[in-house]
Amino acid sequence: MKTEFNSFFDLVRKRRSCRNYSEAPVPDALIRNCLEAARLAPSACNKQPWRFIVVKDCELRRKLCSDGLLPGISMPWAQKAPVIVVLCAETSILTHTIAPMISKVQYHLIDIGIAGEHFVLAAEAQGLGTCWIGWFNEKQVRKILTLPRSLQILSLISLGHPASPMEPPEEGKRMKLEEISRII
Repeated sequence: MKTEFNSFFDLVRKRRSCRNYSEAPVPDALIRNCLEAARLAPSACNKQPWRFIVVKDCELRRKLCSDGLLPGISMPWAQKAPVIVVLCAETSILTHTIAPMISKVQYHLIDIGIAGEHFVLAAEAQGLGTCWIGWFNEKQVRKILTLPRSLQILSLISLGHPASPMEPPEEGKRMKLEEISRII
């Protein structure tokens, strides 16, 4: 019988960046499950600075992928994703404004990363594919979605049903545990 840890570890091992989506729409219930998982993420002082903009509208997705991504790296697969999620941080939260001045740590960036990973793991658990997109033009994305200045756009995530099964990466592509950690 599998333990909860084994189930979790299987999920983490299985998750891959999806760059080949089917045209099947993603039901709102599955998206809400991903958002709920993200909502439950821990955050500094429990301020929950994350904001998720879920873009399903075909024309807005087209504009995001044609005008909102930076040139130089072709991402035609992103336009085929039936959903683009824009991860933002609410920058008006006082603790997230003051903390970097005192500790030199931008906690909202850590918080958004944790919430975003909760989102993509929930997607994987439901058979959906995701891909983090960091190569975007914040000014254009803000303009396309008419987002307020108080939201800092940190990442996009494509979301959809994989068009084909995801292959596990070659074992040699990941650094060995000993190369990235030290127990003292």
